Amino acid sequence: MSEQASQHNIFISVGSNIDREQHIRSGLDAMHAAFGDLTMSSVYESKSVGFDGNNFYNLVVQANTEHPIAEVVNILKNIESKNLRTRESKKFAPRTLDLDLLTFDDVIMQVPMELPRAEILYNAFVLQPLAEIAPEIEHPLVKKSYFSLWQQYDKSQQQLWPIEFTWSASRQ
Repeated sequence: MSEQASQHNIFISVGSNIDREQHIRSGLDAMHAAFGDLTMSSVYESKSVGFDGNNFYNLVVQANTEHPIAEVVNILKNIESKNLRTRESKKFAPRTLDLDLLTFDDVIMQVPMELPRAEILYNAFVLQPLAEIAPEIEHPLVKKSYFSLWQQYDKSQQQLWPIEFTWSASRQ
């Protein structure tokens, strides 16, 4: 008896502050290979948060997948590793590629990981690109749209600016 696999809507935060263009492109290529079509926000540049380091490039990607949560997280960790991501004990450190599963449908959980990720509400470099590509979708916990959360966000806390960045799945 086989259960038909269903499609899950996922949002992934993408960031890099080491060889930014190369690692963002490589990450997008690998996510496209793993999940198929991607919807991308603009790419934003921002100062590093929590440590002194090179500016980051950040964006949010939306995809659909039949994979369960744990498998999605493993895929993202493997992509990070292939991009020479080192796992340091410090949370705030330079990185080649940072891929964080922000949401998985409307799943709310704390263990073995936090969904939705708390940083959605606290980091402009996550909330602004999420509001850009999913303005009407509601945050599963606070029950407000990402657009309205971005409108209410104190934009003086973190500065970010859009940059010119193009990526196409067909160039692979």
